[in-house]
Amino acid sequence: MAPKFNIDQLNKAFESRIRLGIMSVLMVNDQVDFTTMKDLLDVTDGNLASHISALEKMEYVVVQKKFIGKKPNTVFEASKLGKAEFKVHLNALEKLLKP
Repeated sequence: MAPKFNIDQLNKAFESRIRLGIMSVLMVNDQVDFTTMKDLLDVTDGNLASHISALEKMEYVVVQKKFIGKKPNTVFEASKLGKAEFKVHLNALEKLLKP
């Protein structure tokens, strides 16, 4: 018999494929810059910015803005809370998929 599945363990913050992609990238990389993330996910600047902003408000992502020479550089990393919440979400998905 399959283990009981608790739908409440699925986090609505990660229902968007873009947010799921952002967190997946950040789980395997310490930091990722804006351009790299945009290219990896094949999204527009505005689309990425809005999803990052939402994750930042939930304190799942930390955004660092700095300059390299005179060029602005924005770097993202998953917070401890974000990593923990994403792991709970992934574990819930795994339970759902188990026969």
